[in-house]
Amino acid sequence: MSAVEIAGLLALDGRVALVTGSAGGIGGAVVRRLSAAGARVFGVDLPGRPGAPGVESLAADLGRATDVDRLFEELRRRTDRLDVLVHCAGITRDAVVWKMEDAAWSSVLETNLSSAFHLVKRAVPWMRAGAQGSIVLVSSINAERGKFGQANYAASKAGLIGLARSAAREAGRFGIRVNVVAPGLIDTAMTAGLTAEHKARAVEESALGTCGAPDDVANAVLFLATSMSGHVTGQLLRVDGGQLMA
Repeated sequence: MSAVEIAGLLALDGRVALVTGSAGGIGGAVVRRLSAAGARVFGVDLPGRPGAPGVESLAADLGRATDVDRLFEELRRRTDRLDVLVHCAGITRDAVVWKMEDAAWSSVLETNLSSAFHLVKRAVPWMRAGAQGSIVLVSSINAERGKFGQANYAASKAGLIGLARSAAREAGRFGIRVNVVAPGLIDTAMTAGLTAEHKARAVEESALGTCGAPDDVANAVLFLATSMSGHVTGQLLRVDGGQLMA
């Protein structure tokens, strides 16, 4: 296979992508990578959050089904196709489980997990009409191993894995692939508040001995969004430098 043919497998020319959490570190990197691959990208974040440069911005509170309905109505006014959905949006509200407020549990599950359900529910029929599509949900290695003080976050991210694998079985016959990317420690605004000790421990845990960058996650998303991964579905791809190996 030639270099040109390989490049073609990683191209998204003529494709339309919807990326949530586009104002965040990972979401922004995904937007840039998919755009560079030739996709027309719609970025979604909360109202008032800055839009990513060169991307068509949309605002929605994804934890609300009615907001997701309005989002897809607006998207259909702007385009007649949807080829790629990448769900990067996520929040944390940390506390040990016996001190966690009900609101902290609910808000994290709604934003991180329920939003993914609302998005996938509406994206699959649209992709089915085009007989193809790729959905990538961004989880976390803490979904598999758990994390002190993050029962809500870990549960929401673990739920994404079950959702993705179930949707992959249901939608595969229509040419739709559904996969999960699970980052380890990534240098973003969300992790900027971690203590130096916490970051050092995470780096020490990793086989590569480094902290990941948003582009590392974006590269994995690009692989799963393109024809390069045409026979890959229902899978979990860790992007963690070997922080979790099982």
